This record gives sequence, structure tokens and C-alpha cells, in this order.
Amino acid sequence: MTEGLEIHGVRAVPEGMVWVPGGTFAMGSEAFHPEERPVRPVSVAGFFMDIRPVTNAEYAAFVLATGHLTAAERPSARGVPSRVPGSFVFRPTDGPVPLEDRNRWWAYVPGADWRHPQGPASTLEDRADHPVTHVAYTDATAYAAWAGKQLPTEAEWEFAARGSLAGVAYPWGDELAPHGRRMANTWHGDFPWRRNTPPGTSPVGAYDRNGLGLHDMVGNVWEWTADPASAELAAGSAHPCRVPDADRTTDAGAQRVVKGGSHLCAPRSCHHFRPAARVAEPEATAACHLGFRCVSR
Repeated sequence: MTEGLEIHGVRAVPEGMVWVPGGTFAMGSEAFHPEERPVRPVSVAGFFMDIRPVTNAEYAAFVLATGHLTAAERPSARGVPSRVPGSFVFRPTDGPVPLEDRNRWWAYVPGADWRHPQGPASTLEDRADHPVTHVAYTDATAYAAWAGKQLPTEAEWEFAARGSLAGVAYPWGDELAPHGRRMANTWHGDFPWRRNTPPGTSPVGAYDRNGLGLHDMVGNVWEWTADPASAELAAGSAHPCRVPDADRTTDAGAQRVVKGGSHLCAPRSCHHFRPAARVAEPEATAACHLGFRCVSR
């Protein structure tokens, strides 16, 4: 396990991490989705957290060292509509569509995986510093164990994402785009067909840090947490940014809470790029907007 050492009274911070001091905070929100309620006091102990989501380059080092094969690269994954190895990829529609049918913009693509984020013909060229995607829960925990770390709990993740700001909607305050400035990689335009910013993930650290020094705590990619999702949360997570298999009530396997929203989240369709936002995903889910970061306690 990665340790935080005390040297002459000064904490030695592991490379690529920041120290998040413990405390009590108001978790949740009353202003947006029902699954975020009620607001309640929650306490967490101090921990180290990765400054950024795990990148493609970092995940490649793990795979090279261990030979790990991700869920998207193996056949017979639970909770997906095919036994052929693959993953979910977003496909923009040609124009406005009802937001109830997510099959209109999500496609299960054979051959899509962390090395081939858009399908078998795609590569990671110029994406080494982008967050790794198409990783299922077990792929994230395998990396964390190899790195001597863990996945954060939902409370740890939300506490860190708030960046020491209490009672505000976003890690930077209550205004979505202060002075017209975009603060995170989210969907700007009309989802799921017209986007006014470059599509897909962005390099980690492309946007400002929050008050604790953490990048990309909202937007870019959803992030796995260690917390199991309740049946109530799983049943109520029918949002446009969630892949279609997440609605399955049979053979979906255990589900976990994911946090932070992604590059596919828009204010008018889901508004999940906030610390309080939360949805459930089956552990077997892999998709082009799902990644993770680690903590060390």
C-alpha cells in the first residue's frame, strides 16, 4: 500500500496524489435529481487521492506489467447484449431525438476497448494523456491493487470533488460558466446531436484544479467508486448518459456507484457534472465515458 510518511512532522505526499484532509460535510443535493437526496452530514478520514483520472499511458504500464485483460476484451461479459468482446461507444444522432430511448445514441461495438476507444479501427494515438476508458469495475480495482491503492468510497469522492466549497453546485461554485468560461469537459450544445466543443475525452488536467488541487473531478469521464449501489439507485438511474444495459434487471450483476459525469453530460439532458450527482452501473459495464482514479488511505 502507498503510505503517507511523516518526516520531521511533514507529510510526504505520494507522487501524483494530493492529501485530502478529513472532515464532515453536507453530502448530497436537494436541487437536482431525487437520488441525491437528502442532504446529510457525513464524515470522512483523511486520505490521498490521485490528482487526475488514471490515463491511457498509466493503464498501459499496468497491462504491460501484469498482462491484464479487461472485461471488454473478454467474451461472455455479463450485462451486455453480445458475447463478442466489445464495449459501448457513443454515436451522435443526425438531429434532435426523444431522450427516452438511449439505443439511439449508444452502440455496442465489437472490438471497442481501452486500446481501441471508438472501435477496432481506432487507436490511442495522441491520447496517452487522456483518461483510460472502457474499463469495468474489476479492471479499475485490478489497477488499484497493482498500484498499491484503492478506489474511493462515494463519500470520499464527493468530499474531495467539492474542493472545500460547502453548499455549492459545482467544484468551482454555483455558476455553470463563470464569466463565460468553460470549467470542465462537458457537453455544450444540443444532446445527443450537436456539440459546440470537440467531442470525446480531453487530456487530464486541461481544466483548472479545484480547491484541493484535483483535476477533472466533474466532466471528462464518470469515475468508479467502491460503494455498492442500492436497488433503489439502480432502478432510478435511467439517464441519457447511462448505457442501455444498465436498465437490465436480470443478469446485470452487482452494481456500483459512479460519480462526476462525463463529456456526454449536458445541462438540459442530465446535469450530472456535479459532486452530488450519482448513478449506478453494473460492475461489468465498459463504455467510452467511464474511467476511474485511486486513493490511498
